[in-house]
Amino acid sequence: MMPGLNSTYFLDTNIVLYAYGTDAGKKASALALLAANPMISTQVINECSHVMRRKLRWPPRQVAAELDILLELVQLHTIHIQHIRSAWQLAGRYGFSHYDSLIIASALAIGCNHLYSEDLQHDQLIADQLRIINPFL
Repeated sequence: MMPGLNSTYFLDTNIVLYAYGTDAGKKASALALLAANPMISTQVINECSHVMRRKLRWPPRQVAAELDILLELVQLHTIHIQHIRSAWQLAGRYGFSHYDSLIIASALAIGCNHLYSEDLQHDQLIADQLRIINPFL
């Protein structure tokens, strides 16, 4: 399921990373989502940087170059202490991990109505606002 024209959506790190992967189907879906100027947070950039260095074994210069290109395609949301506090509440209410809760808190703070993630429960509605979508189903 891809976003509609009036949809504001957020991408989880795993979706962004598929744009750099070798799975052709998942890569195509990730690139299509990135092409529509989605929201991401500073957390997503940091997690991508970590995976690119550790798992993909890219040198820092390549990571920086690729993520600079990515930053031209997205709207970046900076995480602040109020988002961290909201993440604590979400973790308590829904049982998510801290980092998943922080992704969700960021998406909610921006007013997104869809969060694309492979790792969370597909079609779950958070706070009567944010629907989790696994684009690979």
